[in-house]
Amino acid sequence: MNANALIARIRSHPRFAEVGMILCHNGVVRATSRDGRRVHGLRVAVDHTRLAQIIAQARKRPGIVAVLVEIAEDVDLAVGDDVMLLAVAGDIRETVIAVLQDTLDAIKNTVTRKTEFFE
Repeated sequence: MNANALIARIRSHPRFAEVGMILCHNGVVRATSRDGRRVHGLRVAVDHTRLAQIIAQARKRPGIVAVLVEIAEDVDLAVGDDVMLLAVAGDIRETVIAVLQDTLDAIKNTVTRKTEFFE
């Protein structure tokens, strides 16, 4: 995964002149679960049909030029590894922040399933 590569793809978009902001989320494996247990890694499964729907909806929102996502799927990840990159490009800050937040929440809640490996 490479955030710079995602940004380069956005910069080559034919509508890039409309972009006033690119916002990126880089999710990483942390050493503790939400309930505080020690984690040594995780694995992520992805519902690709649902992911495509979410990305398509996000791209249709006013002011949005591009939405790109990469997810480390079906591999064992260790603490500190990248889990997901999400990049949203659009016209103004308020638009881009809202779309990134909504898209990230939708992906986390309806697209990905993670299995944490506990110590």
